[in-house]
Amino acid sequence: MDRGPAELLGVAPVTSYQALGIRPVINANATLTRLGGSLMPPEVVAAMAEAARSFVDLDELQRKVGERIAELTRNEAAYVSSGAAAGLVLATAACVAGTDPDAVHQLPSLDGLKCEIIVQKLHRNGYDHAVRQVGVDLIEIGNSTATTRSDLLTALSEKTAGIFWFQGAMNRPGELPLEEVIEVAKAHGIPVVVDAAAQLPPVSNLWGFTHMGADLALFSGGKDLRGPQATGLILGRRTLIECCRVHGNPNHAIGRPMKVGKEEMFGLLAAVERYVKLDHQARANECERIVTMWNETLSDIDGVVAKRDFPNEAGQPLPRSLVLVDSETAGITHDRIIDELAHGEPAISVAPAGPGGLYLNPMTLEPGEAETVRDRLLEILSSKVVPR
Repeated sequence: MDRGPAELLGVAPVTSYQALGIRPVINANATLTRLGGSLMPPEVVAAMAEAARSFVDLDELQRKVGERIAELTRNEAAYVSSGAAAGLVLATAACVAGTDPDAVHQLPSLDGLKCEIIVQKLHRNGYDHAVRQVGVDLIEIGNSTATTRSDLLTALSEKTAGIFWFQGAMNRPGELPLEEVIEVAKAHGIPVVVDAAAQLPPVSNLWGFTHMGADLALFSGGKDLRGPQATGLILGRRTLIECCRVHGNPNHAIGRPMKVGKEEMFGLLAAVERYVKLDHQARANECERIVTMWNETLSDIDGVVAKRDFPNEAGQPLPRSLVLVDSETAGITHDRIIDELAHGEPAISVAPAGPGGLYLNPMTLEPGEAETVRDRLLEILSSKVVPR
């Protein structure tokens, strides 16, 4: 048998996290990129392995995969990007430069091009960087509490390339509703792009935003879809998807560094095939069971109150548990609990919940891990923890 480079050098190949001194984590937090998003199911891993066995024309594969994903998600067209943030870059470039070769190649110089993207102040977030990477100016409308139709109409100009809507934790009652944004945009011939990276479930969001009239909707491939972490999904109007394609890999344009491999394309396709067939009600029921189990168990401890919190941190229609700790009665602070979970065995990640609380999220757990989380919490709370 042929030996690999590491063996020829007398170095054992690294085949596990433990060999690198890295501790795997039980994720009772959320589908966070910094924790790896989610875990790919066997059919996704198998699809990626199959794709790795052959050379293929990437443009043709991207088109065929896009056609199938569009069919599955009830959209005109689809494109696989290297994450939802990369999708924002490509969507912005599509709105600004279309498919005109000269415009495509001059980016991020915007001389002579539409150069403004409108966004509600309420929706400003860290992913602005992906939009501004194309060179555009973000035109902020409204204030920190509300946005009006008049705010949007006043901001429109011959420089407006698109209106971007960010769906998720930043949504507030005072925002200008998406339906009204779309109505105004359609009347002025301006595309609307919805960043819905973490807005699965419900599965209907895969077609809900575009059927409402949004021109593009963007999703993470590595969150609840459980596809490859380095993938994203752009869904929507065929002409704009074609623009995204022109700006993306393997073409020499602004999206060239945002490479999507054949393995990732096949993996995301397998993930979407799986996701649209899932029994989402059964999944929600299981999350409810876990949260009820956590709440009933932890609320029996002096100084601890655990209750159902809905929806979860990204506004997804799944429950999580809010655990409130009275440190004087419980003999331990919530910060210390979070620290002990992170540094204990096994390592467990949970989310802080302001002063005195923490969140337990069931949506990213594997079978049996909910009980492990419960048992570690009981161990920590009962011992009151001796300082290290």
